[in-house]
Amino acid sequence: MSLYFRYLNIQLKSQLQYRASFLLLSIGQFFIPFMVFGGLYFMFERFGQLEGWSFFEVTLCFAVIHLSFSLSECFARGFDAFSSLVASGDFDRLLVRPRGTVVQVLGSKFEFTRIGRLLQSTIVLIWSIANLPQVWSFPKAITLFFMVFNGVMIFTGIFILAATFCFWTIQAIEIANVFTDGGREMAQYPLTIYEKWVTRFFTFIVPFGCVTYLPLMYLLDKEEGSWVTGMLVPFGGLLFLLPCLLVWRIGVRHYRSTGS
Repeated sequence: MSLYFRYLNIQLKSQLQYRASFLLLSIGQFFIPFMVFGGLYFMFERFGQLEGWSFFEVTLCFAVIHLSFSLSECFARGFDAFSSLVASGDFDRLLVRPRGTVVQVLGSKFEFTRIGRLLQSTIVLIWSIANLPQVWSFPKAITLFFMVFNGVMIFTGIFILAATFCFWTIQAIEIANVFTDGGREMAQYPLTIYEKWVTRFFTFIVPFGCVTYLPLMYLLDKEEGSWVTGMLVPFGGLLFLLPCLLVWRIGVRHYRSTGS
């Protein structure tokens, strides 16, 4: 972790060398998600509720998933941009260093301009909680924290899987965007509005349901929710991340050097 934070410090200093560009990109990242949020707001203005879910209940779901995605995109960007390391042969340099490849790839790229998205998601989260008094308790605050943590683990795991395919295909496959960008758009709404097979897939295979829907049932005192579900389900992200790391190790073993 000491090495990781050194990578973090170096990348931050390098990006702040162009402060105007950094500031403008951060502002842009702040306003872009508002377009999506605006669509959500006007939908509730027109229809009032969504399958029994109120506006602030859905915005809490929206804030958690966008906050998770922004954190993962900021700190796990190295895996999202991993194809460039393979194509250029720079991954060979990582292999001969006396540190694990996971830490080195994580430290190869950070997107600090995503602070704009983080701020936007945090504002929506605070606004939602302020209008949902049933969420105001310490156990539920802990659950909310693990929901975000769980989401970061899931998105990071998807980035790792997409990067692993680069060992065979050189370029990252676009299907990964179905589970990153598509997963973010899908999971910003409660899973009950989708078909059952979609709900089951995104609960037991790619466990976005562990990020939002199942813990939300506990946070919002829904009939199906319980404190056991709320406190234990958010750890599903770790159960998803561990196999992704195992697949990564298999990919590294099958990597063929560029010979450069």
